[in-house]
Amino acid sequence: MSVLIDYSSGAFAANQAQGVGTITGSTVDISSGTYFNYTPSANTTFTFSNAPASGTAAGFALAVTGANVGAGYDIANASYDSVSFAFGTQDAAGTNIQFTPDGTKMILLGITNDDLFEYSLSTAWDISTASYTSNSFDLGSQATNMYGAFFRSDGTKIYVVSIGGVVYQYSMSTAWDITTASYDSASFSVSSQAGSARDLWLKPDGTKMYVVDAGNDSIYQYTLSTAWDISTASYDSVSLSVSSQDSTPISIYFKPDGASFWLQGFGSNSVYQYTLTTAWDLSAASYSSVSFSTSTQTSFSFGMTFGSNGSKMYISDNTGDVIYQYSTGSTATATFSYPSSVEWPSGTAPDGPAIGETDVLVFLTDDGGTSYQGFQAGGAMA
Repeated sequence: MSVLIDYSSGAFAANQAQGVGTITGSTVDISSGTYFNYTPSANTTFTFSNAPASGTAAGFALAVTGANVGAGYDIANASYDSVSFAFGTQDAAGTNIQFTPDGTKMILLGITNDDLFEYSLSTAWDISTASYTSNSFDLGSQATNMYGAFFRSDGTKIYVVSIGGVVYQYSMSTAWDITTASYDSASFSVSSQAGSARDLWLKPDGTKMYVVDAGNDSIYQYTLSTAWDISTASYDSVSLSVSSQDSTPISIYFKPDGASFWLQGFGSNSVYQYTLTTAWDLSAASYSSVSFSTSTQTSFSFGMTFGSNGSKMYISDNTGDVIYQYSTGSTATATFSYPSSVEWPSGTAPDGPAIGETDVLVFLTDDGGTSYQGFQAGGAMA
């Protein structure tokens, strides 16, 4: 005996006509449609809501796509990409590396010429595809031995610290275009704390600044009473000694949420990780006992930065005038789980799809969502 099910009318057809439905967080709103797409940013446990009243058959399809939900900034498991870029034609000592948010442009600070140099990457975040654009900006009118630079995330401001301990502020009239940079006639001396300043970092809202000093092997914290205006800075009387990790700290990078930062030193050619129990409060910082040595590639490491959501790290080396690229993002495939009310033919839910592949699952209920029948309709679809 065969049974013909007419899907052209009734509640199922009404749902079908609604098309693609809504997933809020990980909650599938059954009343909003009959087909749902989901690509995770983390391991996901689904819930189903708004099933029709008991006695009314309803069904929907859920397409789940595998994704990498591994963590970035993972220096404990970092590895060299066997990728490098030589910048010696521009400067003999590159101390600081900056990338645009999309990874297609790199800006290097060179202390031999006290210039910023611009490079274009034909493949984002891959420095083997970098080439010099012939664009540069001279910082030497303000001071010599400019060691560290920080770019505001929107590309409109640059802050540069000299080895003598003065921070200078610049503006770019066109975002990320150093040829449009000009000095703001604004500066701030940190020499009372950091007489051998090497690098600096600003909080994303422009109200805090952190300066690395190689003379005292310490990091110092400052407050800007007017966001992004360096002339309004004042010392917070807060510092952190890093002498137990490195004798010559030279470069710093904060995670965007301010809960962690990384410090590079050329005393041991290593990168060290620190944790802040209170975000952006240096008095709440401590060494995480996590480090990564670049000594196989570098003998005089100068600059350090991360890119691509922390999945890449870049180190500039004064010996050989080379930037080296590392992978610092762990790989983990997202897992999916479903309500306990779902009954599967095998008794267990199917495994989630591999990264970049899609599985289509179908769910049916006729008792108002008290129970569901679930099965996989398609798998491993690229």
